[in-house]
Amino acid sequence: MLIKNVKLIFTDSIVPGSVVIQNGKIYKIFLNHNPRYEGEILDGEGLYLSPGFIDIHIHGASNYDTMDASYEGILEISSTLLKHGVTSFLPTTMTCSKEDIRNALSNISQIIKDNSSPNNILGVHLEGPFINKNKIGAQNPEFILEPSINNFKEIVGDFEEIIKIVTLAPEVTGSLDLIKYLNDKKIVASVGHTNATYEETLSSIKNGISHATHLFNAMTQFTHRDPGAVGAILNSNITAECILDGIHLHYASLEMALKIKSSNKIILISDSMRACCMKDGNYTLGGQNVIVKNSSARLENGNLAGSVLTLDKAIYNVKNNLNIPLNDIIKLVTINPSKICKTHLRKGLIKEGYDADLVLFDEDINIKYVFVNGNKKEGII
Repeated sequence: MLIKNVKLIFTDSIVPGSVVIQNGKIYKIFLNHNPRYEGEILDGEGLYLSPGFIDIHIHGASNYDTMDASYEGILEISSTLLKHGVTSFLPTTMTCSKEDIRNALSNISQIIKDNSSPNNILGVHLEGPFINKNKIGAQNPEFILEPSINNFKEIVGDFEEIIKIVTLAPEVTGSLDLIKYLNDKKIVASVGHTNATYEETLSSIKNGISHATHLFNAMTQFTHRDPGAVGAILNSNITAECILDGIHLHYASLEMALKIKSSNKIILISDSMRACCMKDGNYTLGGQNVIVKNSSARLENGNLAGSVLTLDKAIYNVKNNLNIPLNDIIKLVTINPSKICKTHLRKGLIKEGYDADLVLFDEDINIKYVFVNGNKKEGII
């Protein structure tokens, strides 16, 4: 297939052109012209062509949650995300019982084996249960566990190979041994839900923490006398997630983070829960009641409980609130998260030989077409 008359989004520029898809890959890129082609042609009519979006922190959508351990539920989440340009994602667990987490992992593992998801499930993000009770956020304190290799192995069982990220509090006793183990297994150890000091966070980074879960949220804050975990994350070279729904962060906070860390180190996530793409009302997250009102999801005690954000909306929010080039914004949802998932040599770029996971959208980031591994997905608009 030839996709012609589009604006190709590269990491450093946006250039008019066309791409040929063949055998699920980007076969050929043409800059500034549309070639003659014998075969199926899609006229992009001036739309942007981007690599498919990758969400590395997503709990649920369409009234389903990863922790439901429902085959149908994960497929419905996948289908919903696809409509918002997400071609790959990491279903994300919560701080729940060992059995419930293991059931969720078993369910996801089966779907990956069956290759039944309409988009790519690249693995799992394990958020908790190795977190600090003082920075619990919307996690369930009843199921917090001490970080240890044994506890981790008991939770993941035979499904360790699908774990891509583990969010933990590095200041809690036992974390350093677990971080080393995760590093040895090529699993990303991420600081989050943490009460760590600046010094403790920097020490954990030296010992293997390479990522930060939802920067600024559920961690010790920055002040001029006590820089906290936020200060350590900003003053290091690790990657960091941000939730850009206009609720979790002020847009200026992202702007400062980008200036300090560069657009190569920040990743936009949704952190969405089952109320994503649903009406306001009462829902649950990790066994706790959540009230969704005016696009804000909160526990009954007022704590934020994930979001109802989608990645296309996150891109729109950044584009319309900050003076950041669109190609830089797109990096935050494509090649940057692809590097975390270790798929950056085949996903996340408009580049010949890469998987044809592609999204076409307009100036307002309205998704018009989505391709997964070269297959045009129907029912997007």
